[in-house]
Amino acid sequence: MKCRDCVEFLMEYLDGTLAESERRVFEAHLGECPPCGHYLDSYRETVRLGRTLCEADERVPPEMPEELVSAILAARSAR
Repeated sequence: MKCRDCVEFLMEYLDGTLAESERRVFEAHLGECPPCGHYLDSYRETVRLGRTLCEADERVPPEMPEELVSAILAARSAR
């Protein structure tokens, strides 16, 4: 697996819906490629912060970057 391929599997991996065979290959790559592991951590945090923003109370956590807040709000209003 190449680093570029990992991006395609990130959300399925985090959701736990990635097929077992793909998950094994994905995790093997993560074990050999620290940059992809860091990217996964960053992606996981972005998803967490995005979900926090979309919760009913709409409070934005202080650690959320303003650019991310703007992008999420723009995407929500585009729907």
